[in-house]
Amino acid sequence: MKRPLAAVPCLAVLLAMILSGCTLAEVKVNVASERTSLENQILGSYNSLSEETLLVASVRGVDPLGRIQPPPRKSREQQDAVTAMQVLSFHADDVDAFKRLGWVGEDNQGLLKAFGISRDKAPDELKDFAARYGQQEFDSVLGDVNAAREVVMRRAVETNASLTQADMPKVRAVFAKLAADTARPGDRLQTPDGGWTVKR
Repeated sequence: MKRPLAAVPCLAVLLAMILSGCTLAEVKVNVASERTSLENQILGSYNSLSEETLLVASVRGVDPLGRIQPPPRKSREQQDAVTAMQVLSFHADDVDAFKRLGWVGEDNQGLLKAFGISRDKAPDELKDFAARYGQQEFDSVLGDVNAAREVVMRRAVETNASLTQADMPKVRAVFAKLAADTARPGDRLQTPDGGWTVKR
């Protein structure tokens, strides 16, 4: 069931994805010594973007005297990244359900990979969800989430002076690793060599 965008601020705090649609918010609890320098740089950018998204969503439209206040100016890239974070947050619950149903997995490029809709083995609590989700809506959500993840990964490169577009394969690998680290048991994960496994 879709929530209005007004619910996005609360969801951004719980952002369960990159990522699940976005589990990276949970990555903040990882022990810093276990992460590489590149992971720390990328996480810093991601967490900064998460905070920026919360700030945008919580900015008051009027001042204390009731006068309308214009929103702070943002570059097109900043606005695109904030919008991408909102998309990830908006679809986080659906992505989580897709994973539990085995319909998607986290690939080694930081994106979701579709395995097809199968309603046969849906757990009781997801039977209604699985029954009402059609192929077209599934494809649309998957496309939106992956496009938003691409924007977030590009923004991570743009906001790190030590990274260039040539570093994108490393950035993708970091996002994939972070998604794997925060995956739940039963989630499908692609290994660096291209094989697939299920998290235990």
